[in-house]
Amino acid sequence: MSRDEDFTAFVLARSARLVHFARMLCGDAGLAEDLVQTALEKAYLRWDRIELGDPFAYVRQAVVNQHLSWIRRRLWRERPSGGTAELDDEFGAPPPGRMAADPLGRVEHRLAIAGALATLSRRERAVVVLRYVEDLTEAQTAATLGVALGTVKSTNARALQKLRAAPELSDRYVGEQA
Repeated sequence: MSRDEDFTAFVLARSARLVHFARMLCGDAGLAEDLVQTALEKAYLRWDRIELGDPFAYVRQAVVNQHLSWIRRRLWRERPSGGTAELDDEFGAPPPGRMAADPLGRVEHRLAIAGALATLSRRERAVVVLRYVEDLTEAQTAATLGVALGTVKSTNARALQKLRAAPELSDRYVGEQA
């Protein structure tokens, strides 16, 4: 298989999971797609070196780095002004009057989790997403974020405490996700 075919196969197989991870990390569908696209661009340039290792871990790390870099630069970027009441909120939820029926409560569940995650600091959110969405160990999470193992443990404990106290979540939601 050629380099381009191999990379294309990787993108087709893993991009949906990467976008889901990025959306959980940043809380914004559009930004998540941008983060993944930028990470994939960087991976493509180095594909010959990373395809032999764990390309998913490499690209996931690039998504985390892009996200942290975006947060540091976001104060300098353009921001939309008012007048967006009719648009979806930052988590992709339509205004209350435009919601479709949700007999199983899945949308409500996802919005509650997204709202609670939005209350966490960026480090707390990154730790929670890496630990519980990506199912990384504490050591892997520390290595991915470039922090000490103790920092991951204390940040995780603080984040879970906030999530348990979040009014958006019941005990049932926190128990399922954490």
